[in-house]
Amino acid sequence: MSKLADKTILLIISGGIAAYKSLELIRLLKTAGVRVRVIMTRAAKEFVSPLTVASLTGEKVHDELFNLTDEIEMGHIELSRAADLLVVAPATADLMAKMAHGHADDLASTTLLATDKQVLIAPAMNVRMWTHAATARNLAKLKRDGALVIGPNEGEMACGEFGPGRMAEPAEIVVAIETALTSKTGALVGKKVLITAGPTREAIDPVRYISNHSSGKQGYAIAEAAARLGADVALVSGPVEVPAPAGVRMVAVQSAVDMLAACERELPCDIAIFAAAVADWRVADEATQKIKKDGKGVPALKFVENPDILKTIAKRGSQRPGLVVGFAAETENLIENARDKLSKKGCDLIVANDVSKDKNVFGGDQNSVHLVTASGVDNWGPLSKHDVAQRLMGRLASLVKGQP
Repeated sequence: MSKLADKTILLIISGGIAAYKSLELIRLLKTAGVRVRVIMTRAAKEFVSPLTVASLTGEKVHDELFNLTDEIEMGHIELSRAADLLVVAPATADLMAKMAHGHADDLASTTLLATDKQVLIAPAMNVRMWTHAATARNLAKLKRDGALVIGPNEGEMACGEFGPGRMAEPAEIVVAIETALTSKTGALVGKKVLITAGPTREAIDPVRYISNHSSGKQGYAIAEAAARLGADVALVSGPVEVPAPAGVRMVAVQSAVDMLAACERELPCDIAIFAAAVADWRVADEATQKIKKDGKGVPALKFVENPDILKTIAKRGSQRPGLVVGFAAETENLIENARDKLSKKGCDLIVANDVSKDKNVFGGDQNSVHLVTASGVDNWGPLSKHDVAQRLMGRLASLVKGQP
């Protein structure tokens, strides 16, 4: 039986071309045994027909705040009260702004303001709208207020532009819904997990930086697995193109210095997993203006060592996490280097993987890892990064079981 069987979802469809995906989302949810009730904004009805939505859900579509029959029964309150989760898909820039600032001028925004249930949003909009400072502020506020976010994905848009802003695929949203509805019954309920992921970018000047090929996929998969087990997850991430997992609190950073500061702000925690590929060095003196060719040859760059985030947190004293897990991305002498790192950094476990070019680990979906502890080495793989994440979090959950 589906984990979502007998659940009730209140789906709010707002006005954007991505509204057509809501039809497939409804179909998938109904297949999983979910009761789907729908609110459509006025603009949403320009993209998909209420009749089509009603046919798929087998339910009346709600679209008017001042509907006498519905509002005699306080419809906007009852709709959210009867739901296990509110899902906004697509969530347009306009509706996100209303949610962030508490506006209530139609049935969708009024219901969202009046609910005390968890809300999951799937943003969808033009790339320029998504990257606008106002949308970033609204998104940050919604996350602080407790909203869960899935996506958006990157790709080609109906307007012909390319970039982040595409609504997450319906199957991805179903997984996020399942996570939101089941995560609080797992083995890590009441535990806080800190995870780092992706690369760091070390600025040379305002337009250039030093980085690496880390995609963030493994760290993001671990964050999703931790959330599924009920943990309070803080994901401190460098710049990546991977959608944020549902049920995870995102902290976006750029440099190694930024990442360390963000990690320190998340202490104390029960488990800390350092999957990010942090740059070992940064330019000593970042240029304030773009470095120009001047005919005098290649400019000399002086480097300084970046902070060792893993070692710093592992030797934090009274604020040291209960379990500290490091990653060793190596191209040679994998196990020997991992054992050396385990000893020098002061962590409890090292996840070692070979990132040689022919292994296709950076950017790929597969991984072969070796769990290195003081007592020995456990070899896993090849596995999908999703499976690695599930097995790792299962192992860590068993280790923290019984800890205060």
